[in-house]
Amino acid sequence: MWPYPRIVAHRGGGTLAPENTIAGLRAGLAYGFRAVEFDVMLSRDGIGMVMHDPDFGRTVAGQGSVATTDAIELSGMDAGSWLGPQFRDEPVPFFTQFIDYCKQQRIWMNVEIKPADGFERETGSWVAKVTREYFADEIAAGDPAALPLLSSFSFEALAAARDAAPDLPRGYLLDRIPDNWQAQARELGAVAIHTNQKHLTPELAAQIKAAGYGLFCYTVNDPERGRAILSWGVDGFCTDRIDLIGPSFA
Repeated sequence: MWPYPRIVAHRGGGTLAPENTIAGLRAGLAYGFRAVEFDVMLSRDGIGMVMHDPDFGRTVAGQGSVATTDAIELSGMDAGSWLGPQFRDEPVPFFTQFIDYCKQQRIWMNVEIKPADGFERETGSWVAKVTREYFADEIAAGDPAALPLLSSFSFEALAAARDAAPDLPRGYLLDRIPDNWQAQARELGAVAIHTNQKHLTPELAAQIKAAGYGLFCYTVNDPERGRAILSWGVDGFCTDRIDLIGPSFA
């Protein structure tokens, strides 16, 4: 049900490096992580960029948004200075740059499809098609553990990813588990449920596992909480505190 790594670095390097940057990936590697979660949204010209926030102002200075800015302009923006001067001019990466780096370093990827409003299907389809092209050999080999896991809070985006690349695994992201979660997961062809650890209970975890799904949580930064949810049957989680919770945590 979960052939993937158990502990995953959130957005690259957690709190130790600017999120969703190559510097973040390097930080994760320095702590032994070869598994990463990160976000992808489309630029104005329809190219996948690794960013979490749709609007500028937090990790990228200024006003504007990803969806109204071309990819080449985004790639020239400073996505590092917000965390510290040592990260000045760390760029916003292209999704394809992240794939290249992760493949070179053998880093497993949990790719969150994060569409801007109104671009759900376009984003899900684009991310899935590009991922499928880069992992054609791994798909042909038939080893699910070698494939990235696509996830999204957007049902529509994940459905588009399913249609564009049905042979890539999908995880359905839910802040709270609704009563109809299983029908939704079945329609999406999801292999896992990804959910907010704050709202998970042992009973819900048992239901999800009994139904045959992998169970992944975000974002666990306390070791005691991590041990607790793993004891409920949770298969894995992402963490910002890669300095406290290592890749072999149990």
